[in-house]
Amino acid sequence: MRMRLMVMVMAALSFWASALAAQPLLMEGTNTVFQRVLTRPAATLHSAVDGAVIEHIPAFQPFYVFADQGAWKQIGPSISREPTGWVKTDQTVEWKQNIVGAFTNAAGRERQLVFQSEEDLRWLLNHEALPQVQERLLAEASAGISQGNNGVVSVEPEEFVNIREDLYVMPILDFVEDLHPLNYEDILLMEVASVPLKAESGVQNNADQGNAAFDVGIVFVFDTTQSMETYIARTQKVLQNTVQQIAGTEIGKLVNFGAIGFRDNTDAVPELEYRTKVLADIKRRDDQSEVLNAIANTRVAIANSPGFNEDSLAGVEDAIDLIDWQQEGSGDPIDARYIILVTDAGPKDPRDPNARSQIGVEELQADAEGKNIVTMTLHLKTPTGGEANHAYAESRYRALSTFAGRQFYFPIEGGSEEAFEGVATRLVTAITDHVRTARGETSILSEDEAGEDLVALGRAMRLAYLGSQRGTQAPDVIRGWVSDKAVEAPQSLAVEPRLLITKNEMATMAELLDNLIRLGEQSQGGDDAMNFFTQVRGVIADMATNPDRRLNTQADTLGGALEYLEQLPYRSQLLQMTEDRWAQSAMLRRSIIDGMRQKLTQYRKWLFDPQVWTALHDGADDGELVFAMPFDVLP
Repeated sequence: MRMRLMVMVMAALSFWASALAAQPLLMEGTNTVFQRVLTRPAATLHSAVDGAVIEHIPAFQPFYVFADQGAWKQIGPSISREPTGWVKTDQTVEWKQNIVGAFTNAAGRERQLVFQSEEDLRWLLNHEALPQVQERLLAEASAGISQGNNGVVSVEPEEFVNIREDLYVMPILDFVEDLHPLNYEDILLMEVASVPLKAESGVQNNADQGNAAFDVGIVFVFDTTQSMETYIARTQKVLQNTVQQIAGTEIGKLVNFGAIGFRDNTDAVPELEYRTKVLADIKRRDDQSEVLNAIANTRVAIANSPGFNEDSLAGVEDAIDLIDWQQEGSGDPIDARYIILVTDAGPKDPRDPNARSQIGVEELQADAEGKNIVTMTLHLKTPTGGEANHAYAESRYRALSTFAGRQFYFPIEGGSEEAFEGVATRLVTAITDHVRTARGETSILSEDEAGEDLVALGRAMRLAYLGSQRGTQAPDVIRGWVSDKAVEAPQSLAVEPRLLITKNEMATMAELLDNLIRLGEQSQGGDDAMNFFTQVRGVIADMATNPDRRLNTQADTLGGALEYLEQLPYRSQLLQMTEDRWAQSAMLRRSIIDGMRQKLTQYRKWLFDPQVWTALHDGADDGELVFAMPFDVLP
């Protein structure tokens, strides 16, 4: 008892010590959002106001503000530690939104220019000869001779920099919501600043640094239920022909295969034997007979699944998470990564009791693209499925099969075996052509035969590979303006706004959603719905006693508890959900609960994935590691 009492006392002392530690200043009008600044180039950290210089600070590093004396600010990198010193206010830039920009893969669009002012950017957007002027400005910027002509201060890198794999901080300082002059769709004009997180490493954009040969990995994800036997045989034939074609060549050493089978819930039907099964992992093999035999020896299920739709999302999820894309131990990950999903059924909805995971299609697609994996779907529209199922399956697979703004969904009308074999052959050949093109060799398929999307996909994969090999970094911008949509092609996203979120903040999101789902499920009738907000406020108040869970207990909306989200150019049903709206519609409540459950599943995956998180400063606590989180998976 005495030992237990001592532990409780120590825990209480630890809590109060944390609570009494120096805290950053709050942003005006908020209860939980701290003031942050970014340092300008040549900023210096001082021991006190007008004190000695402690160190020179890299440009555009984020800091919390602990004190503001007008001409000076006291700053520190962590909310859980004491401030580290003072900096002159004119050597900082206020950072209100805590959002960063991430360049998308430029395949299929022009590289984007960064302008000195909003007016300069608008000048290009509204120019009647936009394509010609943009081409000239890009040529000048790429040659290094623009010298600020027409307000151009920088240009997007030629290669793709994957912010998930190599975090760079391109903070968005300000933004203006407007309409694109070409098609009147919503755009964001954003003021950004940039310096690569690893700028001090001295890595340059040098082609000589790329030594490893560009290779690809293709993982077939098969529906192995009863109706799929002939299609599995056709796939084995396509793969056999491809392997024979490239055997003994340099291309053959650079194309790698794997396979996963999926069925359905074995708890409901044990005779199915497995829900998913890795038939062959990705390996760099000189002999592909292991994969060929794995597919040839695959037998279809002997029992019927529970319902027509199958758990294809479980198969794709395993292809993303379980396949060894990184080639652990070799230090040479697979460069271009392709999943080819083959099925005649739609995916289990996360709400289906027989679905394995509660993750949704949109979250699964975002996770795959973040790991540079494209999912291609061969959807066999057999007569058994019927039009209703085909329409549902197509909408879900189109969303799943999106990469770099393009869709890689291939419907096989009527489930024709010959048409399936032809499309599968075209896909595999186009992927092997991606390697040939990277090596400067002649492709087997012409651009017309491959199709615009597959040609652009090959370019996207090569840009990502070159960016990784050459150590390409975000452009070295002091400050500038850029559009989130490509100026010449507003249907293409060029700069994706993301929330630079800490691990503690994501854990708070997850815990809040978990509680909201639990309480929402209990709110069945109108009276229960009216009590829901009262219960939520109690949960938020309890969570707020944890110093790692910063929540606004005075919020009028569900999302308002996560106060930092309200400052973003982002809208969601949850953020805007008031007590009256919640009580009005049972269907709306169900939709929101289902959406929260899918996002919660993704948050938990990220929280336990150490590769997602990056330290912004030396000695950062685990809860202060950061992740550039896409807006479309915010609650």
